Amino acid sequence: MKPLLALAALAIATLSGPVFANAELAQKKNCMACHAIDKKVVGPGYKDIAAKYAGQKDAVARLAEKVIKGGSGAWGQIPMPANAVTPDEAKTLVTWVLSQK
Repeated sequence: MKPLLALAALAIATLSGPVFANAELAQKKNCMACHAIDKKVVGPGYKDIAAKYAGQKDAVARLAEKVIKGGSGAWGQIPMPANAVTPDEAKTLVTWVLSQK
């Protein structure tokens, strides 16, 4: 019986992860105050970010670090402030942003 419970727990964890990999988490973390999916607001649109970093193997790690610590210069002079997100939330957000086409 225990292996079945472990399998069920794994399935729930696997299925629940992608639920947050969407605009809901971006809204919750206030990302949408400065970004939109398909247009520049204060910062670049997510589709533009995805296009710029397409095919770059280290993009998730680099951008997750920027989400956490903030940064400037990649998209102009307006800096992106540091954000109150966990490393896992930052990776989830960046993975979702990079999936925008």
